[in-house]
Amino acid sequence: MMGMIVDPQLLVAFVVTTAVAMVVPGPDMLFVLGCGIRGGARAGLLATCGVATSEAIHVALAAAGLTALFAAVPTAFNVVRVIGAAYLIYLGVQAIRGRGKLEMSEASDEVAGLGGRQAYLRGCLTNLLNPKMVTFTIALLPQFVSPQLGQIWLQFVVLGAILVAFEFLVDGSVGLLAGRIGGLLRRRRAVRRGLDVTAGAIFIGLGVRLAVEK
Repeated sequence: MMGMIVDPQLLVAFVVTTAVAMVVPGPDMLFVLGCGIRGGARAGLLATCGVATSEAIHVALAAAGLTALFAAVPTAFNVVRVIGAAYLIYLGVQAIRGRGKLEMSEASDEVAGLGGRQAYLRGCLTNLLNPKMVTFTIALLPQFVSPQLGQIWLQFVVLGAILVAFEFLVDGSVGLLAGRIGGLLRRRRAVRRGLDVTAGAIFIGLGVRLAVEK
């Protein structure tokens, strides 16, 4: 059923891209990690719920706005995809240039003393008000939508659900296993560098393919 809603090849590419993007340590993951370390597994999980909630809002807003735009101005789809492709290339270059440099202290210092409720609200607000997350969502999702299949809004819903599910699965695991994963991220910088390079290469490759695609 899903394969009929979303192009199967685009769906596979989206799942792979999303999986790699989510396992790379970023501000959201480090925030969840800090909550888990200081407030326990419950705080880490609730922080993840907050981040996932805000991501669902981003997806809903992007889907509503872009679907209306594409319906009103059909050529806007190609414009958005080209701009999105350029942004993904930029993200890829930044990931490779800054590989392994993100430190736990950047996010963990913000969560000292947070309880479960505070962790949820802070996770929701920090992600919701982050313009980079809005830009990323708008840049990423249209790359995997096929106008030929119609029901663009439904394609956004399917892709958005997958994105939120990965967010919850990966960051939720980090929150639950905060202590052990925190030690791994502190000690294994080589692993983090490898993840950054892998994610960067995927973003650049995806962006280039979309930029030259007719």
